[in-house]
Amino acid sequence: MRFIHICTASALAVAVAGCASQSPGEDERIVVTGSKASRSDNNSQTALPALPPPPSPALQTAPTYAAEAVADGVVSGSRVKAVPPSYRYIPPVIVPGPTDRERYDGEEVSPVKIAAAEPVSTFSVDVDTGAYANSRRFLSQGQMPPKAAVRTEEFINYFRYDYERPLDRSQPFSVSFDAARTPWNADTRLIRIGLAGYDIERDERPPANLVFLMDVSGSMNSPDKLPLVKTALAGLAGELQPRDTVSIVVYAGAAGLVLEPTSDTRAIRAALDRLRAGGSTAGGAGLELAYRIAEDNFIDGGVNRVILATDGDFNVGVQSRDALIEMIEKKRDSGITLTTLGFGTGNYNEAMMEQIANHGNGNYAYIDSALEAKKVLGDEMSSTLFTIAKDVKIQVEFNPAVISQYRLIGYENRALRDEDFDNDAVDAGDIGAGHQVTAIYEVVPVGAKGWIADRRYGDKLPAAATSMIEEAAYVKLRYKLPDGDKSTLIDYVMPTSSLRNASAPRGDFAFATAVAGFGQKLRADPLLEGFSYRDLVKLAGRQHNYWRQEFIKLASLAGGLLDEDGPRTMQGGK
Repeated sequence: MRFIHICTASALAVAVAGCASQSPGEDERIVVTGSKASRSDNNSQTALPALPPPPSPALQTAPTYAAEAVADGVVSGSRVKAVPPSYRYIPPVIVPGPTDRERYDGEEVSPVKIAAAEPVSTFSVDVDTGAYANSRRFLSQGQMPPKAAVRTEEFINYFRYDYERPLDRSQPFSVSFDAARTPWNADTRLIRIGLAGYDIERDERPPANLVFLMDVSGSMNSPDKLPLVKTALAGLAGELQPRDTVSIVVYAGAAGLVLEPTSDTRAIRAALDRLRAGGSTAGGAGLELAYRIAEDNFIDGGVNRVILATDGDFNVGVQSRDALIEMIEKKRDSGITLTTLGFGTGNYNEAMMEQIANHGNGNYAYIDSALEAKKVLGDEMSSTLFTIAKDVKIQVEFNPAVISQYRLIGYENRALRDEDFDNDAVDAGDIGAGHQVTAIYEVVPVGAKGWIADRRYGDKLPAAATSMIEEAAYVKLRYKLPDGDKSTLIDYVMPTSSLRNASAPRGDFAFATAVAGFGQKLRADPLLEGFSYRDLVKLAGRQHNYWRQEFIKLASLAGGLLDEDGPRTMQGGK
């Protein structure tokens, strides 16, 4: 089977190059409506007339083919049997150039907390990396990223650190703690909490049922969009095993299945290669169809995931983010997760991409190059697809007799209420195989100068705090196994001596601190006002890893784009 036709019971706009004509020698075609495909032999059906060839790519147009189904199609459940439709050619639509319609939904920098008044900090883990890659795109183009586009925890978690890994699967991740003097404030200390997930060997991976959901609307008609999507997903297809299956759903003016579940890498890549962009964006309809395909091919005990590749411009169909999130959460609870891959510039809806991935128990990445595609979907495929722990929450209780003030760097949109920690019904982030999660607190030891002045009527410290003066913090983590509904609690005590004996951050910790500072500088964090981008570059030190070397270049670029009075030309650094 070389080619696929798509139709619905009304009309379906399909952006698949040449999808209304057949290759010579073909002995069958697929007519698709809903989530199932029915086959029809050419011997018993009239061949479809050939369409005019699509216009030259040089014209920057997006050809659209509409299918008008005959009235006597038979519908049964999600299966549709229909006689071949007649096709008409719709003239190409001129795709406008990109406009500055990008959407972000960043939170304000988290405030400082007084430990005596608010000793407990609770948050969900975050393993997304999209904010860093997207900000890199801005800096590489000579622009500062919007403050709302920067989530510092995604900057930190973009990189891997030297954490000890668990030896077996009895506990899916290891936990590490360390402390250091803060480079930008002599009166404070940094506390780093690091989680490292158990990695799954290739032959131990569960089978995967993946549905590629691809936006082929007119807004994707750009070299940094659909062509890069095809490169990314073709690379992922090459990493799969024979027992894994891939389906492909596309959406433009409407949604359709263009590849039934298969493990044939050549067939997957051939189907991807035929896709072309054109039409408006029925994102909601595409998600509904993709989920139906995933349900129809559900693998018990396996990975069942929809991978959405788009610029996030949902402008037709289900437009409400709340409506999309409600649908995604229902599917998540049934065992089908969602990963989002963002592409392109101009109309990129990052706010939508990040939030629906969070609610879909998947992850969000921004793909700005073929190299980034290989990193996310090749080198880190296990952590992208195979969950080892879900609903992972962290709660830190600071001893006010040791720590007077604190703040969590990043994780603003991952904050949880204290009562959510013990509530297994509250959703939280997942950790993939081999994944890492890093959280950094900046704290003020008792007796040091804090950000907030002492209270005139401050409460006296509780006796429990002073009696446990050798404990700086009590750290608790909750997680569920991938197939579990009840969480497991693990807890640790961080000794006061780790703060008392803290030295300047070195090596791996120094680099993580530089990345955290970089994110906060881009967000105009006033508590880093006196620390320059040049200081961050020096703190990061010499690196041999490609991605870390690239970070140093980006920090240098940022220093060249700003001075104390605001933007300037890219010459030198602060």
